[in-house]
Amino acid sequence: MITVRQIERDWNVRNYEKLFRELTANRPEATFCYAFEENRSTPAAAMGIIRLAELSQSYVPLYAKLVRAVLASQDQRDGGWGDVVVTALCCRALLADKGQGVALERGLTYLADLQKPEGIWPAVPVRRLPADPYVSAFVLSQLGDEPGFREAIRFEEALRWFEDHAYRLDEETKTLWSRAQLRCGGRAAQRGQVQATIW
Repeated sequence: MITVRQIERDWNVRNYEKLFRELTANRPEATFCYAFEENRSTPAAAMGIIRLAELSQSYVPLYAKLVRAVLASQDQRDGGWGDVVVTALCCRALLADKGQGVALERGLTYLADLQKPEGIWPAVPVRRLPADPYVSAFVLSQLGDEPGFREAIRFEEALRWFEDHAYRLDEETKTLWSRAQLRCGGRAAQRGQVQATIW
């Protein structure tokens, strides 16, 4: 298990990729290839915030430093952090320890704006590209239990899309969707059980 001291050491020497790998070991967040070339520190800072909050260490100075890094990397034009996956991760980080604020609201609006009419998201921030179930399951696995997220997006449409297409999902997406169902408060799982009973 990574310690606060290890997180701080890797952050201070700017070893962001190593820090991210250590923070995501054995977690669903490890399954994505993050674009470390663009903004190398953002995914590591977001995961650092999430991990420190999980360890009840949001009072340490490093926590505030990581929050500032995430806020500084937000795109001021559209409110996102480069793509859908990193934006979901940053929103989750900003929600840690009961976070709130304009940056978080703008990030949630960014996700809402990119959500396709059928309820899921594209892999990259271009609305005309096809939706990506794996990216969408990731977004829901990160934020599905957050009331602000549910209010900002078309939550019911997202759940309905997964219910309607569950039989088409590849194994990796099915695994991530099962985690997302837990995050969505069990409602998605309960709805799936009712559907299975009807069939």
